[in-house]
Amino acid sequence: MTKIIAVTNQKGGVGKTTTSINVAYFLAKAGKRTLIVDFDPQGNATSGLGIDKQGLGATMTEVVTGQTALNNIIIQTDIKNLSIAPATPHLANTEVELAQAEGRFVRLRQALASLAGYDYVVIDSPPSLSLLTVNGLIAAQYVLLPVQAEFYALEGLGQLMETMKLVRKGLNPHLCLLGVVTTMVDSRTTLSSQVYDEIKKHFADTIFKTTIPRNIRLAEAPSHGVPVGVYDRFSKGSRAYHALTKEIIERIEG
Repeated sequence: MTKIIAVTNQKGGVGKTTTSINVAYFLAKAGKRTLIVDFDPQGNATSGLGIDKQGLGATMTEVVTGQTALNNIIIQTDIKNLSIAPATPHLANTEVELAQAEGRFVRLRQALASLAGYDYVVIDSPPSLSLLTVNGLIAAQYVLLPVQAEFYALEGLGQLMETMKLVRKGLNPHLCLLGVVTTMVDSRTTLSSQVYDEIKKHFADTIFKTTIPRNIRLAEAPSHGVPVGVYDRFSKGSRAYHALTKEIIERIEG
């Protein structure tokens, strides 16, 4: 059965897309057939994998509005086992279009239902608690929550947990929090370790041991259109995402 992970945090700038791309990359490297669903209207996962958004035909916009099937838009990347369902800023207009539509919360789940041949799907959710984000939560079995090692890190997480609770009560009773990963950790500051301890207090059972450092290579990789593991596989950022992905596989597959 395909395992579906939504990478979600309604705060922007926490390393959500970086986490989606690099976890998907290391899942693919581990021999898992992996699909990234770019569900963020910014389309950063799409450009972060070197895909020119200008030249795209149908994207996730056409999938969620029912104009085409998911299979028709999937692009195989240059990386073995890694494909992407791309997005462009037009996806933002879809939210308005779907606002009153029937079945608006289950569009992504329906689109994924016809998908075959993948071990993992990684959904890069938008940085908001929007209709698209809720679609992701309803379609997924697992939520991966990146949290930045900064003072306001935990703000707004209560709201996300509440949304997850509502989703579990309603349309997706099997949704579970796969884990919390601390990102942008600066080992030179005491703040990072204080924030990690604080997150651990709230998410003792689910926090990942691996933390993601602030790393120049991680920041540079998207502008080259490749995951950090391709750009500089010996960098701290690459090693951290490799370790995190091992933890993820362990948690899901045992």
